[in-house]
Amino acid sequence: MEYIQAFLVGGAICALAQILLDRTKMLPGRIMVLLVCSGAVLSFLGAYDPFAEFAGAGASVPLLGFGNLLFTGVKEALQEKGVLGLFTGGFGACAAGLSAALIFGYLAGLIFKPKLKK
Repeated sequence: MEYIQAFLVGGAICALAQILLDRTKMLPGRIMVLLVCSGAVLSFLGAYDPFAEFAGAGASVPLLGFGNLLFTGVKEALQEKGVLGLFTGGFGACAAGLSAALIFGYLAGLIFKPKLKK
């Protein structure tokens, strides 16, 4: 049952993003920022944890989970380091994921020889 819930919730989030792409003039970058900010706002309101408990990976894999991770990192760093935590907390919390994305993206670019669209 957990897999079905994760699939349905994650699919609904992705479908909502696709609807925004198709029906509005919003660019993909703005939709991504909207999803990340929505995850951070849900975390701030205390609604992300119950949502993630229900949805499982369906909530954590899309960009909502990245917003939650950034907010959680900033919140913890703010408590530990004070105001400096506002600037360092998000980077510390998501450093492993961002590093992996950059490294694997670079390796894929080396292996598959990407070309620019014309």
